[in-house]
Formats: sequence, C-alpha cells, structure tokens
Amino acid sequence: MNTFSELPLSALLKSNLVKHGFTEPTPVQAQAIEPALAGKDLVATAQTGTGKTLAFVLPLIHMLEKQPRQSGVRSVILAPTRELAMQIDEVFAKMAAGTGIRSVVVVGGVGERPQLQAIRKGAQVLLATPGRLYDFLSRQLVDLSKVRMLVLDEADRMLDMGFLPTVRRIMAALPSDRQTMLFSATIESSVKHLVETQVRNAIRIEVGSTIKPIEQVDLHLYEVEQDRKLGLLQTMLREENGSFLVFARTKHGAERLSKRLEREGVKATAIHGDRSQNQRNLALRGFQEGHFRVLVATDVAARGIHVEGISHVVNYDLPQVPEDFIHRVGRTGRMGARGTASTFATRSERGDVAHIERTLTTRLIRRTVGGDVPSEHGGTAPVIVIPRRVRSFAPRTKARRWHAV
Repeated sequence: MNTFSELPLSALLKSNLVKHGFTEPTPVQAQAIEPALAGKDLVATAQTGTGKTLAFVLPLIHMLEKQPRQSGVRSVILAPTRELAMQIDEVFAKMAAGTGIRSVVVVGGVGERPQLQAIRKGAQVLLATPGRLYDFLSRQLVDLSKVRMLVLDEADRMLDMGFLPTVRRIMAALPSDRQTMLFSATIESSVKHLVETQVRNAIRIEVGSTIKPIEQVDLHLYEVEQDRKLGLLQTMLREENGSFLVFARTKHGAERLSKRLEREGVKATAIHGDRSQNQRNLALRGFQEGHFRVLVATDVAARGIHVEGISHVVNYDLPQVPEDFIHRVGRTGRMGARGTASTFATRSERGDVAHIERTLTTRLIRRTVGGDVPSEHGGTAPVIVIPRRVRSFAPRTKARRWHAV
C-alpha cells in the first residue's frame, strides 16, 4: 500500500483523510491497516509519533460503517492516561465526521454523569482509561457484551502504571471472538505475557527500532548550579524562538517554576498531579493553541501528551531514569522538523549524566550561553562547557515524508 486511496474504505472516510492532509501511510499504517481491515488480531511495536493512532482508528471506523444498525458499545480503546484518550478521540472525531458514529471519553478526574449519559444515548466507541472503565463495569453501568474490537494503546505504559490486573478483568468481560489490536513501544515481559494469554494468532508488526530515533533532535547539555537554572532558562527564552516544554522532577518544582516565569512576563502554565483534570485540559489546550509559550510538566502528568510543533524540550531537572529521557526529548523533532532538547545538570550530577549517556549510547553536546547567568540569589557565573560531538544512539531508517498521528 502506497496511498490511502488504495484501501477499501468508504468514500466519506477517504474524503476525511484527504481533508486533513493524509495521503501516504506511515510505515506502521502501511503494515497494520490492511490486516486490521481483514479482521486480524495485531501486536505492533511502534513508538509514539509513528502514526499508530490512525492505524487503528481507520479499521475501527470501517468496521462500524459496515454494521450501522447494530446498537450498543461496539469498540473499546484503552489508553494509559486521560490526556492520551482525549487526543485519540480528537483524531477519531476528524476521521468519523459525517458517519454518525459516536464516541465518548471514559476517564477519571472528571464527572461520570456526562460519560454515562453518552453511553446510554448510544455511543459505539469508548475511549477509556482502565480504572474508570472497570469502575463502570464493576457497577454494571456499562455493557461490553457486544464489543467487536479492542485496542490497547501504549500497552507497556499501561502495565508500567500497574493496570495489568484491571486490564485483564476488562478483557475477561469482552466477547472471546472480538478483534484485538495491541500497540506498544516495547514488548517487555508483562506485555509479552498479556499477549500470550489474551491474544490469539496475532500478526506481529515491528516498525523501526524499539528505541525512538531522535536524529532530528539536537541534544545539548548545560552544566549549571541549581540556583542558576532559572536564569539560564530565561536567557534561552530571550535568545530562541518557538515553544518550550520544560520538565521538572516534582509537582512543587513545576508549579514554582511556572509561577516564577509568569512573574517575569513569560506566558507559562503547568501540569502536574495537584492540578485538577479541568485545569490540565485548559493548560494543554492553551499551550497547543499558542496562548502559552512554556508548558512546565512532571513526567507522570505529561504521559500520553503529544503536541506537534514543540521547538524546544528542556530537562530543567534530570529524569529519574534514562528511559524517561527518551520520552521527554522525543516530543520535539517530529514530522521532519528539527528540534532542540536541552538538559540542565549540576556538577554533582555528572555521574547521572554519564549513566544516561551510557544507557543511550550517545553523547550530549556540551553547550554554554553568551555572558554570565544570574543566580536567583544575586550575582552571576558562567555556565561550564565541555565540547563533545553528538552521536545518535538509534539506527537510521529509510523513510519517506509522512504525517504522524
């Protein structure tokens, strides 16, 4: 398959694809959509940003278009976070426009009444987090006996967050002859066991490396003491254009940094565990629409958030584990555009930086900024630079230009 026009999709679905600029499939779409349309179970290893959302949304809509008169919940899409479920729903709404197919996002952190009303009014697709869906199921508020398709997106993240028992209970409540599609960045032991016990005769698809390539991202390291990080970030904001996604280690740190930037006249907002779901939604929407230039986030709050067009990622604090470094910096440098990921580290964290570099088999480019960086407590000091050449840790892959959804 070289173009979407070759697929046996309805004229309306093809029109929606063209309307939103999708003409050529990404590698995961090219491999997954045709067998999915044929009703096959799939297990796909694919990273965020590879276009996997469209790979399961198109077969799902195709299936529902062929069964227009069948009522009740016909499909369930499980995602690890509220934000990811909502973003999948945005893609679904664009592709399903004009079909009459209705969906509802079933997640915690927001009122359940509108969700239950949408289900009772005939929503055919549930985009859910495991916790809220199982809550509805255990209280007999939702009937999943007519589900024909189950999708598990970012399955590895879901299981890392402790949802394995809940996912198993949900799957046990579904018809055994359903179609199942599982997408995961990695197939680790927990995901492998889930596949072996819950998915039968699945077609296996692996797209590229299981580590997200970041050839399009310039990886920079600034050695700077803690009280000078804010000054360095302010300098970068003055000297660089574009949006900034800034990662802080704690909820308090994220909130504090956001407030400090706001006091300095920077349009900034934050998402973290102490923010309500509505506050997170407003912050994310404001960042996506350009009302905020800086979004400060913790790793947990940022899981599942995928915003195109981010110019800069800043690791204001080092991630807890090297694997989170990949998830952070992979949020820039997408869709063929170059991005910049800057990491701030103190002298005492040199060992942690070395551990990240050994784990990822890459060297970060040591950088500095012009002039001295002010301290939060007064005074200035230069940021130390130790020049080294960057080397990518992921194998290069041949790929044509494509959209990622």
